[in-house]
Amino acid sequence: MQCLRSITRGRQCARLLCKLLVASALFAVYYGVMITFSKHYHSVTNTAVTSPPLTQTQTTPGRSIRANTGQCVHPTLELWPPSFKQFFGPPAPLECSKVEQNWVYAENGTFQISSAAIKRHGAIHCSYTPLHHGGNDFRTQWGDTIADFRSGSPLKTDFFKVSCTANDSAKYDNIHAGIAPVKPPPVARTTGQMKPMDLNILMIGFDSVSRMTWQRNLPKTYEHLVKVLGAVVLEDYNIVGDGTPQALLPILTGKTEYELPEARRSKKGAVPVNGHPWIWKDFKQLGYVTQFAEDRCNIGTFTYRMVGFKDQPVDHYMRTYFLESEKLDQRSKPLCTGSLARHNVFLDYGRDLHRTYPKSVRKFSFLFNAEMSHDSHNRLQLADDDLVAYLKDMTDRGQLNDTLLIMMSDHGARFSAVRRFVQGKHEERNPFMSFLFPPSFEKKYPDAMKNLRTNAHRLSTPFDIHATLRDIYNYSGVLLGDANKRGISLFSEIPVNRTCKQADIEPHWCTCLSWTQMDVGDPKVKRSAEALIATLNNQTESHRAKCETLTLQEVTLAVRYVPNESVLKFKQSADNDGYVADLSDKMKANSEMFQVTIMTKPGGALYEATVSHLLKEDTYIAKQTDISRINKYGNQPHCVMAEFPHLRAYCYCKVQLK
Repeated sequence: MQCLRSITRGRQCARLLCKLLVASALFAVYYGVMITFSKHYHSVTNTAVTSPPLTQTQTTPGRSIRANTGQCVHPTLELWPPSFKQFFGPPAPLECSKVEQNWVYAENGTFQISSAAIKRHGAIHCSYTPLHHGGNDFRTQWGDTIADFRSGSPLKTDFFKVSCTANDSAKYDNIHAGIAPVKPPPVARTTGQMKPMDLNILMIGFDSVSRMTWQRNLPKTYEHLVKVLGAVVLEDYNIVGDGTPQALLPILTGKTEYELPEARRSKKGAVPVNGHPWIWKDFKQLGYVTQFAEDRCNIGTFTYRMVGFKDQPVDHYMRTYFLESEKLDQRSKPLCTGSLARHNVFLDYGRDLHRTYPKSVRKFSFLFNAEMSHDSHNRLQLADDDLVAYLKDMTDRGQLNDTLLIMMSDHGARFSAVRRFVQGKHEERNPFMSFLFPPSFEKKYPDAMKNLRTNAHRLSTPFDIHATLRDIYNYSGVLLGDANKRGISLFSEIPVNRTCKQADIEPHWCTCLSWTQMDVGDPKVKRSAEALIATLNNQTESHRAKCETLTLQEVTLAVRYVPNESVLKFKQSADNDGYVADLSDKMKANSEMFQVTIMTKPGGALYEATVSHLLKEDTYIAKQTDISRINKYGNQPHCVMAEFPHLRAYCYCKVQLK
């Protein structure tokens, strides 16, 4: 019997060895195919503007498995492509410190008169006028002026105007920001079944900064954040739509704009966005004090096209401040509020939240800055030293010991010159996104941190950021994410074979796709451009009295999506164990996709779009949601901007402003 068992085990081992040899041989063939395929990945050049080829690597940590499976493999982006260097340079220095130091400041919820100002001018007397939210996002309301407001007095409101007179008759007028604590303090209203992680949340974002541009313009901040503090950067983070709302709404609500109640001002029945399922509402239920700060009121995320908020959405809301301060700042040096850089006023509002409330009160803060990066490649460099000092100060005060710090952007540059290059397109879709947890977090949640680091090299989206925030206020403990779910917490391992379709990323935005160059004179390219022109003109058809009919001036770039042949050929497993693939399927793609960049006339607008070619019907379809205007429109659509702001990207007014 022992002998028979030995023979049986020998046969089993032989069969197992045979299976392993066959699987290894098939894997070697498949790997060779993928290496060959990878050599053609992103071999796109623009006939009008030369772009360095994008490369990918099989040796980058965290990427080799994905590359071998033939699933989403992002190209490796260069930090300094030769063609990019011409667009980056040192900005003009700030001159805020050249004026006299501000007489007044807020500290720990109190009003303070500067000792330097008193030393220079003698005794100073100030009146204090509180500033309130005005009932919607476009109005403010001034309170009653307090004639003699003493230094050290508690703030009445977060924002206030001061008018001061000194003994030497010198005068000072300005608007200031601080934190006036809400009373009574927040109280948790939760069930015993919830498992919150008990962390403060501090999110600091800068508009239009790709992962690579963050490293170019904020090298000291990146070094300190990643190398010194140990933040995790999501290298394969992918946007899911065009512009800031499409980036921030999925993070803050878990939904796209189209899934939420209509809020566009130009649409009938548009409602304020207060009713959206904002993530800060959930943290409020846990007893968190909440804060939302955004500058550049003229291009506010939820007010540029939308109705905005009717009532103040959080405990501390900085739009009220910027509505008034942006009027007065015209008297100051560029980018300054008196003697302070505006970005520091903005950052201090977040820092003051942590300084003013006691440690026992949890805080949720979302800060989003546009002025330093939305319209300029280089201006953000001015904030580099200040951000490092900000991080060091929070570390020294122990404020990062119980706080999750998320430093991020919404998307890369959308309108700049780098956008003409293939790498620029990828950078637009790959904004900076980083997570810094307290050292104690990894001790308490080692598996969650392990998965976060793994997910830094997996396909991730804004929906995943939302799922992670939800996990923080009610930890699920799920260690393996479901690829079929749109949002996967970064504390759960994102499946290595996750696709853009599963992540709800449209082909137009998916950086996993492989593109091959097309001749701009190819008939298919011409038909794609014609379909795009037709869709553009359809947007303005009902306003033809005001808007010109656009025609094609030229196609500047055309590329075609190459499907993964392994996916098309896979039929089923050829064995019961799933080791051997049956690649006998004869499936053919029923459509192909083209990404075309065109220039229209009149006006010289540049549009980029994904166009689908239905092979059986031989029709070309360009959807409005897959079109991006990639250069600035300025005053070209002035005739529709006020009444129909959603047409800005498509309308060239027949009567142009001079």
